[in-house]
Amino acid sequence: MPEPASQPIIVIKKKGAAHAHHGGAWKVAYADFVTAMMAFFMVLWLMNSSSKVQQAVGAYFRDPTGSGKQTGSTITGQGGSAALSIGKTDLNKLKDELSSAMKQMSEFKKLQDHVTMTVTGEGLRIELLETEKGLFFASGRVNPSTNGEQLLVLMAKELSSLPNSILVEGHTDSKPLVSADGYSNWELSVDRANEARRIMEAGGLREGQIVQVRGFADRRPRIAENPKDDSNRRVSIIVQYLDAPAAAMAASPLQAPKPGSSSGGGH
Repeated sequence: MPEPASQPIIVIKKKGAAHAHHGGAWKVAYADFVTAMMAFFMVLWLMNSSSKVQQAVGAYFRDPTGSGKQTGSTITGQGGSAALSIGKTDLNKLKDELSSAMKQMSEFKKLQDHVTMTVTGEGLRIELLETEKGLFFASGRVNPSTNGEQLLVLMAKELSSLPNSILVEGHTDSKPLVSADGYSNWELSVDRANEARRIMEAGGLREGQIVQVRGFADRRPRIAENPKDDSNRRVSIIVQYLDAPAAAMAASPLQAPKPGSSSGGGH
């Protein structure tokens, strides 16, 4: 009897149904959600941050090119308005703005050679330099002339919108002040600086913007080789850097003014 032929073994494999493709729309939605949450937490952080941090962040978005690292401010005066960020690299802009405002004064030609503005390690130093006859302050007098008062009020208007602190200094030449009651160059330098402070605060500076009044008499002459030079008699306004260290406020002690008034002298 013949052997049966071997039957082939047939294996049937069934393919499982593939899952439908869902696309990437959920990823976009999730990314939007995460972004919104990040923005929400940043707002909460800013609300609880110090005013300096809030100002710095706001300044960055106003000027993301780099000057926003310092607090921003707008200066508005007779010469127009310009957005400035007042820091170490921007005080030259403030200097130009003040110069433009001064040009609107009727006596500008007479005053321009006697007002200097210099960017120093302490800030922008604005100095009102005297002449022999007394351009801003009459000889031996505390109250400023009409020119001196107008210039101080103009600067107050230009500087009032800045966040920067301001210092005011008084200086004299080395000629001794003749006075029957002992009123000296020390008292005169302090009194002139303090009078400049009063005028500028009345002219528009915000309360507390002037943080110090200094009087140096003849101890810091502008022209050291000629301490009797008329330009050594001056009032200086210093616009401090925003990041000025606290040590900058520790100036030399001032001699307190004595009551009375001077009787003369060319200081």
